[in-house]
Amino acid sequence: MAKKKHNEKGTFATNRKARRNYEILDKIECGVVLTGTEVKSIRDAAVSMDESFAEIRNNEVFLQQMRIEPYTYGNIANHDPVAERKLLLHRTEIERIHGQIHKKGITLVPLKLYEKGGRIKVLLGLGRGKLNADKREDIKKKDADMEARRAMRRDR
Repeated sequence: MAKKKHNEKGTFATNRKARRNYEILDKIECGVVLTGTEVKSIRDAAVSMDESFAEIRNNEVFLQQMRIEPYTYGNIANHDPVAERKLLLHRTEIERIHGQIHKKGITLVPLKLYEKGGRIKVLLGLGRGKLNADKREDIKKKDADMEARRAMRRDR
C-alpha cells in the first residue's frame, strides 16, 4: 500500500470550510502538543481539520475535533483519533486572543496544519461568521475572476 504524502510546501491539512464560512481578520501561528504516533500519522497525511475548532479554557488554548487517524504501524498504545490537543502560545497572545473573542461574532478557527523547521504548527485565524449574502458575493466575485482569466487566455 502506497503512503499518501503531504504536498511539497509542508502542508498536511487545511480547513477548507473556514474561509468559506468565516471572514478571517487575523492569523496566529502556534505549536501543538502531540504524541509520537500522532506525528507519524500526520506525516502520512492521515489528518482532517474540516470539523475542528479551537477554544480557550483556563488561559490555555485547545484544538477540538481535529481527526488524526491511528498510526497504521502503531501498537496498543496508539492515540485517540479525536482527542483534544493543547496549542502552545505565549500568555500575552492568549490574553489578546481572549479579548478579541469576546467581541460579538469572533471565533477562533484552525486554518492549516503544516511543518516548519521540523515541528508541526497550526495556523489559527480569528474569524467573523459570514452571512449567506456574503457567501454569495464571494462566489460571484470568484466566477467573475475566472471568466476574466478565460477571456484573457482566449485573446492570446
